[in-house]
Amino acid sequence: MHGIHEMIFDDGVKLLVSLCLGALIGAEREYKGRNIGFRTIILITLGSCFFTIISYSLGAGTDPGRLASNIVTGVGFLGAGAIFRDGISVKGITTASIIWISAAIGMSCGIGQFQFATLVTAFVLVILIGFTGVQKFIDNYNKEMTYRITIPNSEEVKNALEKDIISCRLKYYWEHLEKKESDLIVHYKVRGAENNHEKFLSLLLSSSSVKHFDV
Repeated sequence: MHGIHEMIFDDGVKLLVSLCLGALIGAEREYKGRNIGFRTIILITLGSCFFTIISYSLGAGTDPGRLASNIVTGVGFLGAGAIFRDGISVKGITTASIIWISAAIGMSCGIGQFQFATLVTAFVLVILIGFTGVQKFIDNYNKEMTYRITIPNSEEVKNALEKDIISCRLKYYWEHLEKKESDLIVHYKVRGAENNHEKFLSLLLSSSSVKHFDV
């Protein structure tokens, strides 16, 4: 009986630690208003920890890692659900990565590696919070944007538009061309400093040959 109580206490501590670590990551996601928030991350770390504990209980004397490995597969489905297509861009990659690493933290708690799980959680928070300034710095000097521009179906107009992109000190390549009646719809991937993007947007707004554009 004493052994059962001790086991319940040990497993309870594992679940509690996984809950707390998940809450730290979830709070950051909730603060930034992401679609995967506070409760979701807690449930992921807690669930991963619980499945790991069960795996080691059921797999005693055999290979408990076989059951635990299925957690990764299950988390993969969650991560895939967080990724979605917005126009011609893909979003949710960071959220899917957080789901994946949160599950790993929960699994680490499930085998009693609390120090390791806490260290990884600290790294995750440093990346999500501390590296935001680095990301903004990179975006200021090397920001990639997608432009969907509608112009008359004319090679001359298209060439003039691409010269405008270059004149704003931006680099580009077109992903897709679409002809619609007398119009040409071009999807550009444009990379460069944020202020250069602003210059190009001003040119688009003032251009008489640009019928419509989306960014």
